Amino acid sequence: MRIATWNINSITVRIDRLLAWLERSGTDVLCLQELKCDAAAFPTERLREHGYEAAVHADGRWNGVAVLSRVGLTEVETGLRAGPEFDGKAEPRAVAATCGGARVWSVYVPNGREVGHPHFAYKLRWLAALKDTVAQDAAGERPFAVLGDFNVAPADEDVYDLAQFEGATHVTDVERAALEALRGTGLSDVVPRPLKYDKPFTYWDYRQLCFPKNRGMRIDLVYGNAAFAGAVKDAYVDREERKGKGASDHAPVVVDLDA
Repeated sequence: MRIATWNINSITVRIDRLLAWLERSGTDVLCLQELKCDAAAFPTERLREHGYEAAVHADGRWNGVAVLSRVGLTEVETGLRAGPEFDGKAEPRAVAATCGGARVWSVYVPNGREVGHPHFAYKLRWLAALKDTVAQDAAGERPFAVLGDFNVAPADEDVYDLAQFEGATHVTDVERAALEALRGTGLSDVVPRPLKYDKPFTYWDYRQLCFPKNRGMRIDLVYGNAAFAGAVKDAYVDREERKGKGASDHAPVVVDLDA
């Protein structure tokens, strides 16, 4: 079974690329983030025509997450349990489903904006709520994974130049400690470093030729429990999908499981 995660950066803008990629990649389950559409505008019928069911949690703003599956989709859950709000609103940043015997969460962790900003404190609360939400599944015997855009680079080598991020979000000790606490529930990073190249980044800013110069970050992650990690046969970042006109600023991260 092939499972992937991808910050699509607007499914409305990139639906044709998404459908072409699903066909080309042979992905069975795809976790999407940053849909930028509401649930009513989500292209459910077009995806169904290609054999995919969808669990969607979206409200039309810059957030929104989904799980697509062609191997079954049950036990859908939207939002974190006791998840925090920002500006009085519970944002649509997490959705879970069981697909082909594996339980997955698609998550879009808050950006944090800047250290000291209220959004940064919200980000840390959100990560703590994610840990509490997934702890029981993570410790279970069923294959389980949390996939998505975490907006945190787990280690120094996960950014192109650490000096460029001094004092900024995504690389602080407290953010990385929150990821470590999440892994402490029984999860591990199932995408090894290095992969087929030295720096397996997953995100490159559109500006300043960041992609051609490989000035990127590894912030799209797959954390699986022992049953999930033990079934992993291969994992890679589909860097080719970041190329060309109309690409998302993120590349898909793909994991193959031995069913």
